[in-house]
Amino acid sequence: MSGIVVIGTGPAGHRLVTRLRRHDGTAAVRVIGAERRPAYNRVLLTDVLAGRLRPGQLELPAHDGGVRVHQGVTALGIDRRGRLVHTDDGRAHGYDRLVLATGARPVLPVLRGLLRPDGGMAEGAAAVRTLADAARLPGEGPAVVLGGGVLGVETALALRRSGRDVVLVHRNRRLMNRQLDDRSADLLAGQVRSEGVVVECGRRVRAFAPGRVLLDDGRTVPCAALLVCAGVRPVTGLARTAGLAVRRGVVVDGLLRTSDPRIHAIGDCAEYDGTVAGRVTAAWDQADTLAALLTGGTGHYRGTPPATRLRGPRPELAVIGRPDASGAETVLLSDSERYARLVLDAGGRLLGGILFGLPEAAAAAGQHYAHGLPLPPARLAFLLGTRPVRTAPARPADDLVVCHCNIVTRGQLAAAWRSGSTSAAELVAATRATTGCGGCLAEITEFSRELAGDGAA
Repeated sequence: MSGIVVIGTGPAGHRLVTRLRRHDGTAAVRVIGAERRPAYNRVLLTDVLAGRLRPGQLELPAHDGGVRVHQGVTALGIDRRGRLVHTDDGRAHGYDRLVLATGARPVLPVLRGLLRPDGGMAEGAAAVRTLADAARLPGEGPAVVLGGGVLGVETALALRRSGRDVVLVHRNRRLMNRQLDDRSADLLAGQVRSEGVVVECGRRVRAFAPGRVLLDDGRTVPCAALLVCAGVRPVTGLARTAGLAVRRGVVVDGLLRTSDPRIHAIGDCAEYDGTVAGRVTAAWDQADTLAALLTGGTGHYRGTPPATRLRGPRPELAVIGRPDASGAETVLLSDSERYARLVLDAGGRLLGGILFGLPEAAAAAGQHYAHGLPLPPARLAFLLGTRPVRTAPARPADDLVVCHCNIVTRGQLAAAWRSGSTSAAELVAATRATTGCGGCLAEITEFSRELAGDGAA
């Protein structure tokens, strides 16, 4: 049997298959996934670590009966001439089109005691990428999080809010140093510390042993669980062995084609225009584009605008676009609890920005950035919310997706409002917006205020 074969059951692969079947209910699709459990939302793994969610609550909706899913099966090789995928259960799966959605694997630092002789991670240590990783960690006792990027900060806060003592160790002097400037990083570190997390910036872990870690300054820190959040690397072995073009990731064009036009790549394993996006929003955009193309539609992937938001109620931090871009105007706001730096072009359009402690402005800035709208002339009022933040007469379209996890658009939110869901909480209950990664909560709150002001006409 031929048709479409998808290797990978992560966010990119699951989204692609769902969209394929939505576009064409007769599409023959096979999915090959190494994990033995059904597809699940990896974005919420920190909520499992914190005890807020059970593993089963992360499961994504099952595919319909027209999709054959091979769970616990590993793809070993690709025969491009014969159009076959060979798997470790001895089967060969024919394909007309093959999609690589193999994701990424954690980067493990050189750290004494981290690995067993067989190459597996030592007891009490994990780089949490799967539910199996999360299950290996002790459920109580002090935790050390290694890495102060987005995932490291989210993980440290989640564990602390579950009642554990947490130390966050980051080799750079700034948390989230790839996204933040000095001032925003200082505010973030202060907020993280105020929640009870011990932040050790400019430090490294030298060794791990059951019950403790050794820092590079000679101090020993109690540690029942070591969580490694030191970045990821695209999984490209299958593609490389098959002779496909690989740089950092599997190289694809705007049609998500690899160097073999019958083989595509999406998600964390794909490299487009010299960049591996490494964000779930990019994986979803690529999956949506490819699903349309594989079912006879049109589309062209042109990249996904970079945006980062910390999940959770606080700190309220958003990084939009490229804050280090060169622009015609820079807007700054800073006090003891809030910070904003917006870089604008000559037309007043946002090129990039950092917003801390300004959730409504962050939501509005995200909308303006996504649609290329100029910011209002009163920049300070825009940031402080002292006047309407949208720019009339232009406004985002109803088909703009606000919640990417559950594909909830502005139009659906407005319809739910007109049907009686007249608060942010009621919109969440009616549409399931924010129940995926939670990153759109500020935008949903801001949009509910906009609807209230308009009367949801």
